[in-house]
Amino acid sequence: MAELVDLTASPYDLDEGQVAWVEETLASMTLDEQVGQLFTNLFFFGEDSFSGNSYTAEQILEKFPVGVARYHGGTSDQVQELLNRLQTASKIPLLIAANCDSGGNGAMKDGTYIASGAQTEASGSVEVARNAGYVSGREMDAIGANLNFDPCVDILVNWRNTIVNTRAYGTTADDVIKYTIPFVEGQRESGILTCVKHWPGDGTEERDQHLVLGVNELQPDEWDESFGKVYRAHIDNGVEMVMAGHIALPHYQQKLDPSLADADILPATLASELINGLLKTQLGFNGAVITDASHMLGMTSAMRREDYVPAAIAAGCDCFLFFNNLEEDFGFMKAGVEKGVITKERLDDANRRILGLKAKLRLHEKREAGTLLRTASDLEVVGCDEHLAMRSDAADKGITLVKNTLDQLPLNPTDHKRIRLYHLTGEVGGITGGGDPAMLNKYIEVLTERGYEVTVNDGSTRVKGPTLTYRDEVDAAIVLAEVIGYGAQNNYRIQWKTAMSNEVPWYVWEVPTFMVSHNFTTHLHDATMVKCYVNAYHPNDANVLATIDKLEGRSEFHGTPNDLVWADKWQARL
Repeated sequence: MAELVDLTASPYDLDEGQVAWVEETLASMTLDEQVGQLFTNLFFFGEDSFSGNSYTAEQILEKFPVGVARYHGGTSDQVQELLNRLQTASKIPLLIAANCDSGGNGAMKDGTYIASGAQTEASGSVEVARNAGYVSGREMDAIGANLNFDPCVDILVNWRNTIVNTRAYGTTADDVIKYTIPFVEGQRESGILTCVKHWPGDGTEERDQHLVLGVNELQPDEWDESFGKVYRAHIDNGVEMVMAGHIALPHYQQKLDPSLADADILPATLASELINGLLKTQLGFNGAVITDASHMLGMTSAMRREDYVPAAIAAGCDCFLFFNNLEEDFGFMKAGVEKGVITKERLDDANRRILGLKAKLRLHEKREAGTLLRTASDLEVVGCDEHLAMRSDAADKGITLVKNTLDQLPLNPTDHKRIRLYHLTGEVGGITGGGDPAMLNKYIEVLTERGYEVTVNDGSTRVKGPTLTYRDEVDAAIVLAEVIGYGAQNNYRIQWKTAMSNEVPWYVWEVPTFMVSHNFTTHLHDATMVKCYVNAYHPNDANVLATIDKLEGRSEFHGTPNDLVWADKWQARL
């Protein structure tokens, strides 16, 4: 069993009045309120689709008094209105979380993207990292969110891993620390709490814990010098929360508990030796631990839901991320307390850790002072000129020319007047989007304004036509990869629209061909024949404009690729 929380020590550092509020609140809570404090609910606009019920937000908070709220979708004004409703309806003020790993765009549809982890790493700039955190914090605060489920502190080791390909800040512990600590410092300027993820570390394998148990196969000494080094740095820096992934660390688990057979290995979310043992005791983490989303197969494949709902808390997690069904999961957790799966000491300790974060933010004092809710004027920072300037700066510093082996640049409307655009997309309507024509339309608009004649290829057919005719009609090809997603495949690669589609780069020796990825960084694995390749990281307008400027030679490429962009393929470098 890990040590009980010390609310006067880091990361809480509470004074006597704050500790008193925690203890008085805890003493006044019913069993249902203590059970509710363990849950994070995902609120939707108009319904709670994970619960299978049609409760209003207020009814959910009355019947299932959760400790933490998340929400899905919405523009800044819509989200602010919802979060004000939630805080008004909740008896105990809420921690309200967002996923802002690259700017305020993770908190609302109109939030400002600054730079992903991959773009930040390519920029080599701690200022870009700090700006991404700063904008995340300011725009979250404007809508009433107070807890960021980011940055991702995973290390990208395996080039096939697309879960953290764009979210990871580097391929070494030192690089991840170099950029994620400034990110945290930037968001702290707005009083935002930090939750780093995905304990004990994603990025070493290619599979997706949404679909299967994740496994980090590092030996204990290797883990200590990599992921362990990162977590020690963030614990020393006062990180308030850690998100446990549905990821096993089998060699370390068996070192910590030699009695464990392979069949006994559980994901970190259910493994006491990783939460209570390694994180809270060996590394001395005194903050709160939350599970990753509980509908992911890395967790569901471990045991019956009835068992793993309370088992996560018993294993040392302090908060459970998302209901499957409100009544059922609440009942599972409460039964776990009543049956002793979750002891009274463990329940109280988990509650103290969550309430302590609320006290650190002085949410109860803000409620009493009338400053807890946000107003329309607070939204003025969302997409403000300062933030947009930071976005443009990050685009300039990060966009990366990976290869140009035939020296085909610069693109220009004299030599390349007639351009054929190829738009490669991922699944349409996935968890993270994909298939939207907005970026493609921006390319068409800007290139046309600059004197090019643009046609968009129809990749749904195999018909290529005579190559000489193609050369007569096309002066250059631009391949735009906007492959985005997770949760439907264990890794994401280019998928052509049909077998041997005419969009495959058969034309690289016929006309100058320029390929740009606006998301994943390792597409050369599937397009080694392309001789000019750019990583542009995100499909926002600033990155599109900066990419075109750099292709045309109006601006230099400043980004630096890591070695994983070559996907271990010697042909990719040719």
